[in-house]
Amino acid sequence: MSDLYQGLTSAALMMRAMARWGDRVAFSGYGGSFTYAQSLELIGRYQAVMQASGVVRGQRIALLNANRAEAWLAGVAAQALGLCMTALHPLGAFEDQQFILEDGEIDYLLVDTENYLARGGELAAGTDRLRQVFTLGAAEYGLDLRAAAVAAGAVSPALLARPDDEAWLSYTGGTTGRSKGAMRRHHSYVAMVGAVLADFEWPQDIVYLAVAPISHVGGTKIPPTLLRGGRVHFQHGFDPGAVLDAIGAERVSAVLMVPTMVGILLDHPKLDSADLSSLGLLIYGAAPMSPTRLLEGLERIGPVFCQLYGQTEGYPLTVLRRGDHNKDDPELFAACGHPCASVRIGLLNEDNQLVPAGEVGEICAQGPQLMDGYWQRPEQTAETMAHGWLHTGDMAWADDRGYLYIVDRKKDMIITGGFNVFPREVEDILTTDRNVAMAAVIGVPDDKWGEAVKAVVVPRQGAKVDPDALIQRVRAAKGAVHAPKSVDVRDDIPLTPLGKPDKKALREPYWAGRGRRVG
Repeated sequence: MSDLYQGLTSAALMMRAMARWGDRVAFSGYGGSFTYAQSLELIGRYQAVMQASGVVRGQRIALLNANRAEAWLAGVAAQALGLCMTALHPLGAFEDQQFILEDGEIDYLLVDTENYLARGGELAAGTDRLRQVFTLGAAEYGLDLRAAAVAAGAVSPALLARPDDEAWLSYTGGTTGRSKGAMRRHHSYVAMVGAVLADFEWPQDIVYLAVAPISHVGGTKIPPTLLRGGRVHFQHGFDPGAVLDAIGAERVSAVLMVPTMVGILLDHPKLDSADLSSLGLLIYGAAPMSPTRLLEGLERIGPVFCQLYGQTEGYPLTVLRRGDHNKDDPELFAACGHPCASVRIGLLNEDNQLVPAGEVGEICAQGPQLMDGYWQRPEQTAETMAHGWLHTGDMAWADDRGYLYIVDRKKDMIITGGFNVFPREVEDILTTDRNVAMAAVIGVPDDKWGEAVKAVVVPRQGAKVDPDALIQRVRAAKGAVHAPKSVDVRDDIPLTPLGKPDKKALREPYWAGRGRRVG
């Protein structure tokens, strides 16, 4: 048999799970409840509608939806037919979403019209290349997939995709420039699911609360949950009170959040009275988390924290497990984890050579769950995948046990007076002040030093921040070079749609017209 037909596709993996668990409830919460058997039947109905509309293997579909089962199942239906799928971030700007439709050469668009009716109409009207728009709910500009699926009747689902087919075109967050499409074939996504199952400490009975957008990393926890016969409970938007209520009422055992979400939970008045007894795993990632807030989380939420590290181009790469979060020995709080079993990690210098132990180098990875390359960007692909490694752009050092400690993004490094300053190291010190809820550090132009270290901090609710005291705190811990020359106190810090501090937006006012690339 040809290699082309060997192995699994991501759609086959999911359809096999649905056949296995039958009458168990697979999905609940926002958008309704579905058993595994109902989910498999719905996939077949969706496929019948799609095929009647002209969908064929090798085409591409984009989805714009809130966290709900129907949309996720429509994606599986399309991928099983051999389509490559792209998820549009629900909080993305129109220009960014339209760019993805054009750049990714998208043929079909599925819109959750209960939440994105107007935006879907704008995209449908502004994107000539679309062959068809499918909608979940009635709309003037598309075919109602939900209604058409009812009319289609019961149809056995088809599995036309092959392991080497393009399965996912996932666009990067665009924090350092124009968003790029990372291409994954089915075998890469299947490897990712296997790594998440193997390296994350899942509870015995999984009830996964999908509150982070499933268009991105929040969605990568759905396949492991279904393979284990668990239940995915969808939450519509992030309401901290509703999250706390759902954990108790639904007996949630696993959840993924970005650190900003965790911080909001810690500041919520309902936290101490909430029933969190079922929670066994709280996965956090996508951005650094303050060691001080992490310690608070362990004390008030419990020993359930697990940090993930990876990126659109390669995921997962490292995991900091629950046992590594020891509040009595917080040395590892600054680490991003230990390499996953299926990944080789190397810290490389500018000459693509491994750095000596304890020295800082760029995190580079080799493994089956990496992207194949950037869509239609051969030069950037060659740069990012140089010498057989995925170059993450994150700078780190490793201890003698192999734990990695990220010092910052390579492109965020500040060069001040000839010295290198990594903002992450300064941010971690600033957030040890209990009055500081969040901190971001950037380089701003300075006639004497070239760049000067500037800190932007957000106080905790009801607290006051002393800028001079923060400067002295950093000076005492790291020395004068790392100490901010100025501290701005603000009500908030701009975030990317993925919940990361938007350093590009923070730098923009200072570097505009100064000749430096802001990203």
